[in-house]
Amino acid sequence: MEANRADSFGFAQQLRGEWAAFRKVRILLIGMVVAALVTMLLGLVVGGHMTCEGPNGKVCPAVPLGPDGEAVIDKFYFVHQPLAGDGSITVRITSLSGLITYPPPKHDQIVRGVVPWAKVGVMIKASTKQGSAYAAVMVTGSHGARMQYNFTQDIAGLPGGVSGQSPRWLRLTREGSTLTGYESTDGAQWTRVGTAHLTGLPATVQIGFFVTSPCDLTVDEGACRTTQATATFDQISLQGNISLDAWTSISIGSERGAPPITVGSLNRSGDTFIVTGNGDIAPLGSSEGSPIERPLIGAVAGLIVVIILAVLFGASGRLSDRKSASPKLGRVLAAQALVIGLVAFTTQLVAAVVAVQLGKRIMLSNHTIILPVDPLTELRVMFGTAALVGVVAVFALALGVLFRYRVVAVIVGLALTVLPFILANLAPLAVSQWLLRLTPAAGFAIQQSIPEYPQVIGLYTLQAGYYPLAPWVGFAVLCGYTVLALGLAVFVPRHRDA
Repeated sequence: MEANRADSFGFAQQLRGEWAAFRKVRILLIGMVVAALVTMLLGLVVGGHMTCEGPNGKVCPAVPLGPDGEAVIDKFYFVHQPLAGDGSITVRITSLSGLITYPPPKHDQIVRGVVPWAKVGVMIKASTKQGSAYAAVMVTGSHGARMQYNFTQDIAGLPGGVSGQSPRWLRLTREGSTLTGYESTDGAQWTRVGTAHLTGLPATVQIGFFVTSPCDLTVDEGACRTTQATATFDQISLQGNISLDAWTSISIGSERGAPPITVGSLNRSGDTFIVTGNGDIAPLGSSEGSPIERPLIGAVAGLIVVIILAVLFGASGRLSDRKSASPKLGRVLAAQALVIGLVAFTTQLVAAVVAVQLGKRIMLSNHTIILPVDPLTELRVMFGTAALVGVVAVFALALGVLFRYRVVAVIVGLALTVLPFILANLAPLAVSQWLLRLTPAAGFAIQQSIPEYPQVIGLYTLQAGYYPLAPWVGFAVLCGYTVLALGLAVFVPRHRDA
């Protein structure tokens, strides 16, 4: 027990000594302030140059928000009527076709085709207002039957498409706030696809069938081709306080004066409905707006300054002349790591908070679309950026102790952390993803605020703010490299000449 107290007291003394040593080197203190200013000011400059203008110089319209506050795209053609209380809708879909329009300058080239995430099916929606709560059972272009609700939730059903020879039956029921989706290939044997619980669903909702078709995205071209889908519905059956002949049709989300291919239409012949639609029902990706971490681009430049400072601190400490490892050397390195890590974290946290909060105000004043996130995600982005820089500082400190020459340590630090991030922005997608999986640059994933949704077509690239690893997984990769570097710094003997 006395030995443990002595060790604790000894480490506290060591920590105070290293903090005093850090404060005495004026260039380290000034450098950390400069690194924070670089992180903050570069981000604010980027935010100040981001603007959004719609057609004819008009300000970009505000994006709709989903039930959970996320930015969404809610554009489709809806044939509906009100349902008071509980009820259900059943339809048969006998055909699904589509058109794809080439982007500029080839607008006149139109080919037939159905994109993989074209959606046709039945829906119950709180209202026709964009972003209102909903649940839908659908058949897609290439992903089989699905049940989706409230934009982010997706449940896979049976695979397969739809045709005159292979029609699909869909059913959606409501019991209070519980909505259940079913599918069938013959209209007799039904399979449950999934269940959604939509809290706050009003007593009277809109029930009906819909068609939508997202753009045809090509990553190589970076282009999104306008598409359109057409489906045939018949054998429509309704239950509940509802009328079979009270149908109303609306193109939700379509702008006045938009091209016909983006609006949709309804043609009815008796009990057969031919519906055409365009758009998507999904969360909005970062390619359609600015994620909150965009003003933190300056952290890359700040990180370069911090790496240099951490190497200087590590190379100038009491570990600079040794022949073998010892418990005392490990304690010295631990104290230095805490000092440089906490100083880097604290200064960069201030910079990150200012950059994000002030950057959002600047971008909003420029009418930039900022993708909203929940408060915990916003805190994770700001604190995570500070933690990223703090851990890299410890990593660079270990390199400064490990290598004989400071220049070599700085080069290695930059080559393992900053360079892969820069190359990932320039390299092909496959190379970029491996760079951000296998190097310490994986830690930048902690900044990602908008998740990737497999059921949403999007440019999931680093330039759009997406990383191949989840935020905390990427950060764990960086921490793993740092622990390894610290271990090598302690246990690999070396002698530095005076």
